[in-house]
Amino acid sequence: MAVIHGSAQVMNIHFKNGGSINYDTNSIDHIDFTLNEDNPDNPPQETGENVNKNTNGPMEAQTRLEFPHLKNGIVLVHNAELNKNTHQTGVNYCVEWDTDLSSQRWSCYQLYSSINYHSSYNVSRYSAPNDGSLSPTCQYPADPELPEEYQFSVDPYKYSGYDHGHICPSADRLRSTDCNYQTFFITNMQPQYNKFNAGIWNLMEEDVRKWANMSDTLYVCKGGTIDYEGYILEYIHQNSHQTTRVNKDHIPVPRFFYMALLSRKGDTWQAMAYWVQNLNEDHSNDSRRGYVIKIDRLEELTGIDFFCNLPDDIEDNVESNLTLSYWFK
Repeated sequence: MAVIHGSAQVMNIHFKNGGSINYDTNSIDHIDFTLNEDNPDNPPQETGENVNKNTNGPMEAQTRLEFPHLKNGIVLVHNAELNKNTHQTGVNYCVEWDTDLSSQRWSCYQLYSSINYHSSYNVSRYSAPNDGSLSPTCQYPADPELPEEYQFSVDPYKYSGYDHGHICPSADRLRSTDCNYQTFFITNMQPQYNKFNAGIWNLMEEDVRKWANMSDTLYVCKGGTIDYEGYILEYIHQNSHQTTRVNKDHIPVPRFFYMALLSRKGDTWQAMAYWVQNLNEDHSNDSRRGYVIKIDRLEELTGIDFFCNLPDDIEDNVESNLTLSYWFK
């Protein structure tokens, strides 16, 4: 639903789950609204039971469809202006931060037409000195939403040999300066080999942007494996590399990364996942179909219950089935 407030000059439209758009009425001839279930911040009505939905954490975690079931971390909700032209605001992306491991578990977010990558409307990618200071004006700033007791004193990636691997990509958030800047928060990063980050992972991210354009809404949850020792390569802090965790400044390097995707187009729901190893090798020429698995299988591998806020009948169907022809035309 939307609540509309206004004056003779400005009209403010506030959506149910926190988004808003401001319009200068002096420059508008007319506005047509379609307020229905396809609104990206207005989830569909439940068609049956939902026994595994989130019942704790912030309201976004309990209502938004991109969220998996929460584990033992802090949920960081990042709100921003999402479109510099319409001044649409809302949830940019969210993170579950594991305070024991000093690592993010995943980032989740939505993609839909008004915020999707569009070369004619994109802003410039955020760029600043990469000095490792975590200051608000460096390339990878500290996240102001993370409580002070869990902040890093310096950037643990600096001198480590690993890339700052975006989980919510910069290129998925280029419709405003504000939302793009937030993707560079240190809490949105995971250590990745450069050949992996710039290679097959980058191509998978391009696939996601393509699939967003064929969906009414694409719900995305991405991350690296931090919950099982066998799925961790090592622990790093700048130029220190350890096989076991020495202290809270050392962060895990995931052995595997994944993307869980849920596409909604009208009344059609489809889901799939990518599961790929973080290798210091270029696999750009691999067929990416070979990395596709069902959501059910991804849940077995990660121990994470994805898309738990979906009604159970829809969730069970999309997670146990995989229609490759829907994704790969």
